[in-house]
Amino acid sequence: MVSALADLKILDFSRVLAGPFATMLLGDLGANVTKIERPESGDDTRAWGPPFDEFGEATYFLAVNRNKESIALDLSLPSDLMRAKNLAAESDVIIENFMPGVMDRFGLGYEDLSKTNKALVYCSITGFGKGLGASLPGYDLLIQALGGLMSITGTPEGKPQKVGVALVDIIAGLFATVGILSAILHSRATGEGQLVEVNLLSSLLAAMANQGSAYTAAGVVPRRIGNEHPSIAPYGLIRAADRDLVIAVGNDRQFSALCDAIGNSELSKDLRFVTNALRVYFREDLKTELEIIFGTEDAVHWVRILNKVGVPAGVVNDLAAAFTVASDLGLSPIIKIQRPNGTEVSLTRNPISLSRTPATYRSAPPVMPVHTDQ
Repeated sequence: MVSALADLKILDFSRVLAGPFATMLLGDLGANVTKIERPESGDDTRAWGPPFDEFGEATYFLAVNRNKESIALDLSLPSDLMRAKNLAAESDVIIENFMPGVMDRFGLGYEDLSKTNKALVYCSITGFGKGLGASLPGYDLLIQALGGLMSITGTPEGKPQKVGVALVDIIAGLFATVGILSAILHSRATGEGQLVEVNLLSSLLAAMANQGSAYTAAGVVPRRIGNEHPSIAPYGLIRAADRDLVIAVGNDRQFSALCDAIGNSELSKDLRFVTNALRVYFREDLKTELEIIFGTEDAVHWVRILNKVGVPAGVVNDLAAAFTVASDLGLSPIIKIQRPNGTEVSLTRNPISLSRTPATYRSAPPVMPVHTDQ
């Protein structure tokens, strides 16, 4: 099967999540990824558990390291450092997420390597850039706090809340992937490589979308409002007779359809609720009115009748149920990859569907590599 990036060689010095996520995506699209790990301990996430799979592998590491081969190098040893430099000279892309200056001290920074590898695309992921924040450690939780994400996540009366996954790392990994692919196009057209720099804080701020522009364009500092939407109503959790469900009404037409479906057409004519802006202003009144009606039937009942009239609605699933829903819809969210020993590992499918050069799953996440001296 043809892969879009089959001729691309990537040398991956990154570890934990943002960098490995980016190189896994590129590997899924066909790139040949060589992962450099520390002897004995390897990538930090090899020890991040539980949970572990049935063979004792940390599921955190498994999540972002398929389609890679791995070698163990101790860069403090001249022989290992020379091997790293030789690999770099043959690579199209290098990605790293060390503290700024670390790779330069080893002679593996962009300025050194680009002198002999003119077409090299070099991606550096940091926490806060290479300026005044260069010495600050960039962990996802810290960025969620400093970058404002925790200030808008959670209930108004509760404490600031982190998102339930290391979302900043994932966002930064996606931005890094886009930057790398853009630089590759330029490199192949001109023969000129370049330095791609992504930092976690800027990635988070860029991903704040409407919450960010509320501040930059209108001077409004968003606050925590739980599961409600700052600019749309009704858009959040509604309590049914047995449990919560989610409704997401994006316009007046959908609101009218909702009111008709639940047997209260007059609600859409209530002067408090006739426009979205008014519904946002009177959101608590609206929620009270809706929950009186929704409390008469269970959640599945309401989801069924709302979906029939085109109103987005659904129950709140755990991950097991979420994968089941995706499977029932024919999305095949889980792929199985065979390990060298004949066993299989089940992982989440790459969500990008390409009609001519689809993602491939050629190798399972690598076992801990043996140090080259051994």
